Amino acid sequence: MSVPFTADDVRAAAAAIAGSVVHTETSRSLTLSELTGAEVFVKFENHQFTASFKERGALNRMLALDEDERATGVIAMSAGNHAQGVACHAQRLGIAATIVMPKDTPNIKVRHTMDYGAEVVLEGATLAEASAHAHTLAKQRGAVFIHPYDDPLVAAGQGTVGLEMLADVPDLDMLVVPIGGGGLISGVATAAKDAKPDIRVIGVQTARYPGMAAALGGGELPPGGGTIAEGIAVKQPGEMTRKVVDALVDDILLVDEPRIEEAICLLLMIEKTVAEGAGAAPLAALLDNPDRFRGRRVGQVLSGGNIDQRLLATVLMRDLVRQGRMARLRVTVSDTPGELAQITQIIGEGGGNVVDVAHLRAFSHAPAKSAEVDFALETRDAEQMDGIVAALQKAGYPVSRE
Repeated sequence: MSVPFTADDVRAAAAAIAGSVVHTETSRSLTLSELTGAEVFVKFENHQFTASFKERGALNRMLALDEDERATGVIAMSAGNHAQGVACHAQRLGIAATIVMPKDTPNIKVRHTMDYGAEVVLEGATLAEASAHAHTLAKQRGAVFIHPYDDPLVAAGQGTVGLEMLADVPDLDMLVVPIGGGGLISGVATAAKDAKPDIRVIGVQTARYPGMAAALGGGELPPGGGTIAEGIAVKQPGEMTRKVVDALVDDILLVDEPRIEEAICLLLMIEKTVAEGAGAAPLAALLDNPDRFRGRRVGQVLSGGNIDQRLLATVLMRDLVRQGRMARLRVTVSDTPGELAQITQIIGEGGGNVVDVAHLRAFSHAPAKSAEVDFALETRDAEQMDGIVAALQKAGYPVSRE
């Protein structure tokens, strides 16, 4: 194929953006290595100033603007991370920036983008609708549209992630990279295959948005829908990036929502680092496919850490439920004084912590002289929770568990 950009372009991008973006750490995770059976190295792109790799490509593209283009300003469309990258460096370079974002973009990404001085326009229910509006605005204003991924300068900028990983850990066997529109992986694969032709580059997509996998494999796209990995929720990958991925990427793996949630929690608990859904997707792929990675030196790109606080709290609570460390117990009791105290005593003696309690009478299916009490409990582990349930049943209390 005729290549849209080369490893030389990635190296040129690295020189252009040097000092303006962070050379983030690529470090070995002992615990994740033990957990997955691979030797895992994490590239912490969530440590960028905007908490995402996206500012690499955005900056490289804007540095190529001429004086007239800088004076006119730039427009971008993004669900968040590209928006922040463009807004941050446009502000630093003195360029006016307008960012079009879908209406359901997480609040944290909208707020941060505005904080960088950009004009934010919320338009469209989907990325496609937001993109159409952004292109319309660009034509009306004569502004330069900064594409989030399907641009050689943007993709070359993203490829500097791969350059840094192999500079820091030259003997990696594999790189695992999230795929949305394909800018990051096309840049990383271009740089990595040039530096080390035998390295394997594996892409990861959420199973709800396998746009690149479907485009290359001829499969049908699922209906999409909500995903915790909104940063890679792209239905149609780029034309340019599709060609690069087809030529250089060895495989694309799909991961589901529960596995991505698990990966977010593991990165927080083990690495003490916050990952958004897209950033956790590579670890989700390692957890899903242990035989493929076992015994290999694997570099994974933690692409970003911009996750809504409320969503993160929900993910963490759901993880406790999956582990059996939190459960809701519905206990049927005699509606008499002292019953609630006896039950809480049993729970306390079993080491459980009552997080929430609701005493149901009017909305109960129990006999009129009885009541149902819902307890949200937290325990050390699933075994301790089972012990509390057994103790309540032994004391004569009917218990259902949710």
